[in-house]
Amino acid sequence: MKKSRFTDEQIIGFLKQAEGGMPVKELCRLGGFSDATFYKWRAKFGDMQASKATRLREIESENAKLKKLLAESTRVL
Repeated sequence: MKKSRFTDEQIIGFLKQAEGGMPVKELCRLGGFSDATFYKWRAKFGDMQASKATRLREIESENAKLKKLLAESTRVL
């Protein structure tokens, strides 16, 4: 999976700017990302605060490690 150029905190910052009244087209142009990317971020992060986004990233990382362990254990059997 391709890693994003932006951190979760930056993404939430962009979403907050849009909520503050900045037009999405202008925000996307200034940030250097597409409208589709913005709406995908909005679907994923919605009303999330930066601290919750950090926790989400930690949980996703832990989940990936657990999936890898499970795959390795089933492969050995």
